[in-house]
Amino acid sequence: MGTYKLIALDMDGTLLNEDKKISAENREAIEQATALGKIVMMSTGRGAISAMPYIEELGLTTPLVVVNGSEVWESPSKLHKRTLLSAETVRNLHKLAQEHDCWWWAYSVNGVFNRESEQLDLEEQEWLKFGYFTENPDKLQRIRTTVEGWGILEITNSHPSNIELNPLGISKASGLEMVCQLLGIQMSEVIAMGDSENDIAMIREAGLGVAMGNAQDEVKRIADITTLTNEEHGVAEVIRTYLLQA
Repeated sequence: MGTYKLIALDMDGTLLNEDKKISAENREAIEQATALGKIVMMSTGRGAISAMPYIEELGLTTPLVVVNGSEVWESPSKLHKRTLLSAETVRNLHKLAQEHDCWWWAYSVNGVFNRESEQLDLEEQEWLKFGYFTENPDKLQRIRTTVEGWGILEITNSHPSNIELNPLGISKASGLEMVCQLLGIQMSEVIAMGDSENDIAMIREAGLGVAMGNAQDEVKRIADITTLTNEEHGVAEVIRTYLLQA
């Protein structure tokens, strides 16, 4: 077992329980790891605005990867790199949502927009990520097939009923690699934990890739290990086993 220096945590379905809270067990393990000089960071599909309250709650000043890698922050107050979707791509994705009468949402630098956003000017925003949600699997597959045909987007999900789209080559793994360069550490010294398709790239490339007990099957298939669920404090379990014992 190598000596791991950094743990990258997905948030929803991983660090957070079903009530979107950080359990006392997870918080305590994170504090213990930090006290030992280990780097605990978030790698999430969320935007910076919605991730920050949790980062502040934990008192972390470490780098973060948000919107599936479209933004990498050197610290919670310093943006390192941002990769945008072109306005034309977002226009086409938006049109596809309308054609399929599908719920959509999109992250811009200024916040989150969705189907109910009024006076949406696609041209005015700088776009980071686009998503679709539908519980109709056929509709979801049709949209996915169309978008795959364009060949310009990274296609993942954060839930079996959604699709998330980032610029091609941008993922939590690409974000994490950038963080490793900033910190002068290797991907082999990283633990990555997650539960959804948008976690697969970083789980595959990390020294130790961990699927949550509640993860999608595809994630469990490629992970090195599967731990407890997000309701059973899987994050605390992994930190105690792999970071505090080292």
